[in-house]
Amino acid sequence: MYKLRSVLIPILAAILFTGCSGQENHEQAQPATDESKDKTEEKNTSQKEPQTDFILKADPQTIEHIHGIGYPGNDDGLYVASHQGLKIFKNGEWLEMTDENHDYMGFQAVEDGFVASGHPAQGSDLKNPLGLVKSTDNGKTLEKIAFYGESDFHFLSASFRDNVFYLINEEPNSELERGVYVSKDKGGVWEPVELNGLDANSLGIIAVHPENGGTLAMATREGVFVSNDFGTTMERKGDYQMVTAAAYSKENLYIAPVEHEKIKLVRLPVGQQGTGEELPIPNLKYDNPITYIAADAEQDGTIAFITILNDLYESKDGGKTWNQLLINGRIE
Repeated sequence: MYKLRSVLIPILAAILFTGCSGQENHEQAQPATDESKDKTEEKNTSQKEPQTDFILKADPQTIEHIHGIGYPGNDDGLYVASHQGLKIFKNGEWLEMTDENHDYMGFQAVEDGFVASGHPAQGSDLKNPLGLVKSTDNGKTLEKIAFYGESDFHFLSASFRDNVFYLINEEPNSELERGVYVSKDKGGVWEPVELNGLDANSLGIIAVHPENGGTLAMATREGVFVSNDFGTTMERKGDYQMVTAAAYSKENLYIAPVEHEKIKLVRLPVGQQGTGEELPIPNLKYDNPITYIAADAEQDGTIAFITILNDLYESKDGGKTWNQLLINGRIE
């Protein structure tokens, strides 16, 4: 098994760890009860519409310590997980939660909501840290999946449809030693990931194919490595250096390499050999690399990325044109 020597690409260290909260432990809260819904409301509409009494238009603010972005399958918005809770860009405006603004880490969008780790909001009755949790109601309540009150996972990933989970455990807990682990049963049983062939001195962002949880990619300082057998064997994809982020769509793997002090976004077709296609993106300075990429599993061509300085861009046409949604994390 790959020995866990380093889990940080140095240029990302600040953003990955400055958002950690030092809150005291709290007792477990009882799940909130959903208000009854209009029985005449169509099922598919109710699944796509967040509860309006819980999610409102965001006030002007600056978002800090962003630890993931994604497109949950039960909503139409782009979610941003931050130290101040979830922010959602939807229908041309920013929304935010009126409560349950937890400090989320390792945020991953899935078909029926999202999974994450992190720390509870100040004043919450939830234990600190959160361990691995899941929400299917836009963050109003959290299902405790594993390691509740024990661990905080900065590096967490999940397949969109079949809920195969991967995590990098940086400190031992009651069940896991330090290392990389996979759960094929939605967080019940965890197995070590072998990572044979991973010729790298660091670990980084894990991306999982949305429909096949056995297909994953890992971004490292030495390039991007892919696997089709749940990480048992890893193979270098292309000849890239310092890959700071990665994400899968159904057809493509998107990666963010840094080459000759230039920040790039590259699209690699799944299952094909050869070099990828560099996408045209806004010019980014060398000290502002891409930290997270998201691809909408249900809207082909919709992708987004955010940088270490919290500049957020979204494309609806597969990367041909981009709309900047955040400048240094500012919501106006």
